Amino acid sequence: MTVHFKQDKPDESNRLDDMRQGVIGKALPRVEGLAKVTGTATYAAEYSIDNCAEGVLVTSTITRGEVTSIDRDAALAMPGVIAVIDDPRLTTRAAQGTADEAPQQKPKTVCYWGQPIALVVAETFEQARDATKHLAIEYRVEEGAPLDPNTVEPEEQEDETVHQGDLAHAMSEATHSVDVTYTTRGHASAAMEPHAAIAQWDGDKLTVYASLQMLNYNISELADALDMEEGDIRLVSRFVGGGFGSKLGISEEAVAASIAAKELGRPVRVVMSRQQVFQCIMRRSETTQRLRLCTDANGTLTGFGHEALVSNLPGEEFAEPVLQSSHFLYGGENRELMLKVARIHRMTAGSVRAPGEAVGMPALEAAMDVLAEEVGIDPVELRLKNIPEKNPEEGLPFSSHKLAECLRQGAEAFGWDRGPRKPRQTREGEWWVGTGMASAARVHNVSEAKARVTLKPDGTALVETDMTDIGTGTYTILSQIAGEMLGLSPDRVLVDLGDTRHPRGPGSGGSWGAASIGSAVYVACQAIREELASRLDVEEAELDLSDGKAGSGESIVDLLDGKDLAREGYYEPGDIADDYTASGFGAFFAQVRVNRFTGEARVDRMLGAFGFGRVLNHKTARSQCLGGITWSIGVALTEALEFDPRDGHLVNPDLAEYHVPVHRDVPDLDVIMVEERDPAASPIQAKGIGELGMCGGAAAIANAIYNASGARVFDFPMTPDRVLAAMPD
Repeated sequence: MTVHFKQDKPDESNRLDDMRQGVIGKALPRVEGLAKVTGTATYAAEYSIDNCAEGVLVTSTITRGEVTSIDRDAALAMPGVIAVIDDPRLTTRAAQGTADEAPQQKPKTVCYWGQPIALVVAETFEQARDATKHLAIEYRVEEGAPLDPNTVEPEEQEDETVHQGDLAHAMSEATHSVDVTYTTRGHASAAMEPHAAIAQWDGDKLTVYASLQMLNYNISELADALDMEEGDIRLVSRFVGGGFGSKLGISEEAVAASIAAKELGRPVRVVMSRQQVFQCIMRRSETTQRLRLCTDANGTLTGFGHEALVSNLPGEEFAEPVLQSSHFLYGGENRELMLKVARIHRMTAGSVRAPGEAVGMPALEAAMDVLAEEVGIDPVELRLKNIPEKNPEEGLPFSSHKLAECLRQGAEAFGWDRGPRKPRQTREGEWWVGTGMASAARVHNVSEAKARVTLKPDGTALVETDMTDIGTGTYTILSQIAGEMLGLSPDRVLVDLGDTRHPRGPGSGGSWGAASIGSAVYVACQAIREELASRLDVEEAELDLSDGKAGSGESIVDLLDGKDLAREGYYEPGDIADDYTASGFGAFFAQVRVNRFTGEARVDRMLGAFGFGRVLNHKTARSQCLGGITWSIGVALTEALEFDPRDGHLVNPDLAEYHVPVHRDVPDLDVIMVEERDPAASPIQAKGIGELGMCGGAAAIANAIYNASGARVFDFPMTPDRVLAAMPD
């Protein structure tokens, strides 16, 4: 029995506040934590499948053109090699041809250096890897592929363009104004677990064990790539060792494993090397951003301009949504926002760790620091002064708004020294010491979601959905929601995720997972409660459940009378999305020291204060905030994809050369969660937190670098050479 809840208006019931079990919001440990730390959690490449062959992808060594021939003979003659598969469907992001076309009759188009073009299958991984080096591949090369976004005439994204009032006139008439340009480098998702898949056929039925974030979409993508019906495919992704956007879509290893397993009549495993993950899987686009801000004498914004240039492959729809929160974060009646896309031949640009705000907010918040200095006002006060009452472009009310509270609570907890600021006020030996701050914002999204909850005759509950847990705590919070609603300790709730045999969840991405799938579980549990209340002849609102018993003394086991009680909850966002602007908000504060001789910047301490609706689990939510702040340090100081300007190949395709923050880079971090109830956000009053924690944090570090050393750097990451070059004499 499916219960459908479509949210067309705010849900003021706040039923989770009325329950008696008392586990919602508590800092419970991850239910799957023991399995992970003991190595018993099975990840995509670790399933034990009999007679499984090993496949290794072969990638292109040209930037643009066609594969004209592949000489397989030398590779096939090597020990253990089973097959060399050259199928046009193998490359999912440059697919061509159909399933019944012979691969050798149609050249394979190459769109970027490192694009997968073939698969070598052997008895062992080492044999397959060695054989890839002995394939003789011939290309027809197209010269002059555009590689630099600054040399291409970009396309304007009309849906992101805003013209309100007259910004140029406002800038010319304003008491204070700034016009600055920032750049950010491209980023890699850099998840710990590489992309991996094992494909196994049973007749015409396909099972794929893979590392994926969104099975509800991935099954459709794989069915399309293989020209199959979704009902003939099963995807399993129970544990994912990080995704950060890179595993949102189906990628080459899953398609290649499926094709090879079908052709060979035996299971095939394909695991990308770390270098292949960096070279083949989506990147975050680099950006160039111009900020124009102007105020009256008191520091109230009268003009707001934000323009951004990003890039992607020709034909790709995605454009890094740099302006996403700029549309509503601050006021200013004269507004001009514009996003442009340059078509270049680097690997596909896509969603990476808070797409949009992760790079848009640092530029905006660094520019706000420049403006605060120009006005002669405290940076916190400047932001408080310019929080709009409504969305300044659409006129919509905010579903909730905790930016002011985050700014004030964060400043107090951090020990922020209010007032106009000057750089180079504190020095300790050879280190300048300073502080900086920034606002945080991340749009709140929800997606339709389904989950089945079954109350078992033994008094336990089972939650089933194809939703994934990419390390964010989904297993745990769903056990808490179901336990709270049904009066059970979370250890009496079994959560079964990551299998497309279950109802379709929303997938893990866009920070919408917890609010969406949590609402579906809530809807299912509410329906079970109504049935239990009917059996007790009371109103559902009067039903008190805790520790497996009703308030009147009856046990759940007795009420079930030896039979399952199951309901499928179907949550669907409704018209409410058109009535409110929904976002999480926050504030970052950082103390940084800068070496006066080398320009090295070190973060001494950092604090984030965040408002994101109901906290479902204090421990997992705090963990997400800590992770986001850590990524902010990477954006500010170390992370950058570096491409060879001659052929566009990535020159730092591994964790040795692509520098994510390590333990020595990350000081003690502090998190404040400004709890709220947002009835327009979801039936459980929760909003996303996974990505909010990194949206703007890099600017707090950049602003602290300036306050410490006087180096105003306009390029992220702020490496020592850039800081040193920007230091005043």
